[in-house]
Amino acid sequence: MKKSYSRREFIKRNSFTGLGVLMAGTFGSRIFASSGSSQNTLAILGGQPAHPGKWVSWPIWKPETDEEQLLKVIRSGVWSRANTVDEFERKWAQMIGSKRCLSVVNGTNALIVALTQMGVGAGDEIIVPPYTFIATVAAVLMTGAIPVFADIDPETYQIDPEKIEKKINARTRVILPVHILGLPADMIRIMSIAGKHRLLVLEDACQAWLAEINHKKTGTFGKAGCFSFQNSKNLAIGEGGAIVSDDDEFMDRCCSYNNFGFPHNAPGSIGTDAVMLGTKVRFTEYQAAIGLAEMVRLEGETKLRNENAAYLRAKIEKIPGIIPYKLYNNVTQAAFHLFPFRYKKEQFKGISRNTFLRTLRAEGVPCSGGYTPLNKMPFLEHAFNTKNFRKMYTAGELDAKSYYRQNECPENDLLCTEAVWLPQSLLLGNKQDMDDIANAIEKISQNAGKLISYDK
Repeated sequence: MKKSYSRREFIKRNSFTGLGVLMAGTFGSRIFASSGSSQNTLAILGGQPAHPGKWVSWPIWKPETDEEQLLKVIRSGVWSRANTVDEFERKWAQMIGSKRCLSVVNGTNALIVALTQMGVGAGDEIIVPPYTFIATVAAVLMTGAIPVFADIDPETYQIDPEKIEKKINARTRVILPVHILGLPADMIRIMSIAGKHRLLVLEDACQAWLAEINHKKTGTFGKAGCFSFQNSKNLAIGEGGAIVSDDDEFMDRCCSYNNFGFPHNAPGSIGTDAVMLGTKVRFTEYQAAIGLAEMVRLEGETKLRNENAAYLRAKIEKIPGIIPYKLYNNVTQAAFHLFPFRYKKEQFKGISRNTFLRTLRAEGVPCSGGYTPLNKMPFLEHAFNTKNFRKMYTAGELDAKSYYRQNECPENDLLCTEAVWLPQSLLLGNKQDMDDIANAIEKISQNAGKLISYDK
């Protein structure tokens, strides 16, 4: 809900909006500066915030439309996997454009199940990007395989296909691109490389619901695609994940592994023979009911995010020192789980990114600096020192210093010091909200010199 304004505040706010329309291409904060208004004083220094700070609350839940099926499930007493989960899987597969879908407890386990049923295990190498959430790499390690990091394309933040090819060797089994931030990776080139080297491709689309390349959904290019429905995600269930694929044999194995190794077409109970080693990561009926309610709004919300992202990008790319994300030319739709841009402090009088972030938050705009270098984290060495890894690999293969050196990703290191993220819920606002974000950044740009002492 937007903040209610007094009549005086409403007139003041809309008079500046009107001036902005008359002076096309000019930021409202430039008008504030020329008039000497206190509204151009940074909020962190005592001025008025560029935005009142009231954004769309996430996740969205509408009791009048969303609760009927959920309450029906809860009152039924049938909470383990049954018809509602089946319905969710059918509808998600249809929405993604895939033949089959299997829902699981979360996106991390979706990746683990998929990798396991691709035959990944000890001795294999899986090529991954360094700019991703830890779950991508943790899933690889859980199979007993070794993650190999290929650096990023600095403009798109996605894994660089050229760097992928340089990392391929006889032990490489899978390329695992991540459509990070909801921006599609270069799947056309990645699939070409995979075909050339006879490698499998598993897409981590855990942040890329309904993103498209040439109108084909991410998650449907490789052998399989994995999605997450964690609470912050664009399709929010609290926890949840899914695997999609057109390969029936592969999906049958995933279904079996997901359910203690019982046959994929059998519910599994005492007296049923398990046909393979498996685990239990089944989805629940009430998770599926929440997901079905959220799914109804996803296409409309995705369209709105894309429209607002394009509008905001066009506004802030004019500000010196702000470099927005770039989409590949064949991307027909992004998911925009996050709206990212690079912050070049040299254009902001040298003030640190942390100071920029604090100042932007004070202007009413939620933001963060995003990831730190995943390929340098100590959990990798910890994994190599576990009993299982020591039994599966030689001491030389598990030498952490050598591993970190071989997996350096300088482009990613730089991105991790410059990235600024805006959460996806901001993109569900209106054009005035986008103007306020742009005005806030421009306001910081104009007043950067006043932050030098604050920065220290």
